[in-house]
Amino acid sequence: MALLQEENGKLVYRFDGETLVIEPWGKNSLRVRSRIFGEPEDTRYALLEPEPVQPVIRVGETEASLTNGRITAVLQINGWTKGCRITYRDQAGKVLLQERAEGGALGLKPRCYQPILGGDFHLTAGFESDPEEKLYGMGQYQQEKLNVKNCLLELAHRNSQASVPFVVSSLGYGFLWHNPAVGKAYFGGNVTEWYAESTKQMDYWITAGNTPAEIVEAYGTAVGKVPMMPEYGLGFWQCKLRYWNQEQLLEVAREYYRRKVPVDVIVCDFFHWPKMGDYRFDEEFFPDPAAMVRELKEMGMELMVSVWPQVDVQSENYGEMQAKGYLTHVEKGVNVSMLFVGNSNFFDATNPDARSYVWEKCRQNYYQDGIRIFWLDEAEPEFGAYDFDNYRYYMGPNVQIGNVYPQLYARTFYDGMTAEGQKQIVNLIRCAWAGSQRYGALVWSGDIHSDYETLRRQVCAGLNMGMAGIPWWTTDIGGFSDGNPDDECFRKLLVRWFEWGTFCPVMRLHGDRYQKDRRVFRKDGTEVLGTGGDNEIWSYGEEVCEILTKYIQLRERMRPYTRQLMQEAHEAGTPVMRTMFYVFPEDKTCWELKEQYMYGADILVAPMLYEEQYERDVYLPEGTTWTDAWTKQTYDGGQTIRVHAGLAEIPVFVRSGSSAIELFA
Repeated sequence: MALLQEENGKLVYRFDGETLVIEPWGKNSLRVRSRIFGEPEDTRYALLEPEPVQPVIRVGETEASLTNGRITAVLQINGWTKGCRITYRDQAGKVLLQERAEGGALGLKPRCYQPILGGDFHLTAGFESDPEEKLYGMGQYQQEKLNVKNCLLELAHRNSQASVPFVVSSLGYGFLWHNPAVGKAYFGGNVTEWYAESTKQMDYWITAGNTPAEIVEAYGTAVGKVPMMPEYGLGFWQCKLRYWNQEQLLEVAREYYRRKVPVDVIVCDFFHWPKMGDYRFDEEFFPDPAAMVRELKEMGMELMVSVWPQVDVQSENYGEMQAKGYLTHVEKGVNVSMLFVGNSNFFDATNPDARSYVWEKCRQNYYQDGIRIFWLDEAEPEFGAYDFDNYRYYMGPNVQIGNVYPQLYARTFYDGMTAEGQKQIVNLIRCAWAGSQRYGALVWSGDIHSDYETLRRQVCAGLNMGMAGIPWWTTDIGGFSDGNPDDECFRKLLVRWFEWGTFCPVMRLHGDRYQKDRRVFRKDGTEVLGTGGDNEIWSYGEEVCEILTKYIQLRERMRPYTRQLMQEAHEAGTPVMRTMFYVFPEDKTCWELKEQYMYGADILVAPMLYEEQYERDVYLPEGTTWTDAWTKQTYDGGQTIRVHAGLAEIPVFVRSGSSAIELFA
């Protein structure tokens, strides 16, 4: 019997219980699936239906190939073991990626299925490693690394960690591990390995491109692109730990309005509800939400409200949701997933009926009052303990499918808002997986600390999220925790962060600021969650307020430019924040830069990322001239210059010939 066959435009290998299928999946791209004892399933965790293409397939006795545009998969049979090894080549025949050999006496396999007794498989897919290769993407990890080569990355979500398993190689390929199982990716100098802790099959997508832009845009076509950003996503967003009642929130909005400082979005954060999972305002503290929304809109502001996926055991909805199977389950122990201001479980976003139930509650209690933007917190989800093997969903055990949770959490609101007729949808969310972008997910980097090391990590995180196909991304300007508005050192950090935040996809001030007395009580004397310290631009002194106001006004002038970047993200999947090599792939120096980047194609941003830093080196890419946005001095590209920047300035350069220079006063 022939081990290699063509079947309906696919290349198929069958031997010793394994079925391996390679098929075209969009231009210059392939989908590769393998399963033991059964035909591979066509799961669509992230991949969309591709446009049909006509591959070229050649089949011999011991070798076969499938060519789809710029990429060719070559399958070779080992004459001794009958095992199959895959090599991927570009249109010139250069090797892009190759499975590791079977290992001779070592007994290694390129696709290693290790049985889980009574269950499915641990899976390791191994590939040869080029030690000179550079790799980018993979989502958001809290590290000062842009190139993730020689990194071991956990394929799991945590607060401030978003695993988006798509990587772009300097060799000219992009690779999506299309498997939502908890696991790890190891990009070693000697081997590349993708590991799933529990799975039924191997499933990945690979594409070839001449530039990083071609690769990322092909990936966007494969898994989907963001909607068009609404106008209120282009300006400044105001937020703090918690505005504890309607009047406090409105008075902050009124003060911005009195100062003539434009605010696009103001946020009502967590525990504005009676019990977690009630999905409504607490009437004692927010007596007339509809009137609050109307007044904000009159001032040109949208209200964003926080929604958590947890449901407290004392919530008015818990009993019904438990009876209908709308909650996640623990495998062992007490059926409680998190302890925070009560005992709670998460709603099961993998269950379509649970998604509909939660949206209907939010539609009745928020959307009908005019709220058009939601903050989807805790989206990893953030279990009380990250014991990934102790939770089970409608779709299966968390360890096998859990990484898809934040994508489906975003879909809960996207589907509901779309059904209401809303077309431009953006919702802030604390995590993402492949495909989250098509559901209007604006990811922020979680509950990060307020220090310069953390600030530097966010620059790398934001750029790698863009390379992983998530163009909408932001941070808590100033960091979430440990900031004291009266501390001079923190004020300087906030200014530097705020300047950088002006050139992030969304500009949002947030944080749990220090306050001596933050307690809040009900009328009956019962204490509820505190309000947190002040976090408005005037909370840090007039000198700082003047600087922050300057950058809010700059962001306003940048609206047409930013709107164009959002259009490019919507149409092509292009990142808003772009690595230097994304825009200048032929300039070798650009592949090494992690502390400067491009905001779109024309604005080079070099944030000040170290304490008491007032000058830094900036590399200006070759092939064009550059103008300092503030001094208007012009420089030739292809050189590194030393730039001075006082506290009120961030080094910014504009590409020659761009009208963006007019944005800077």
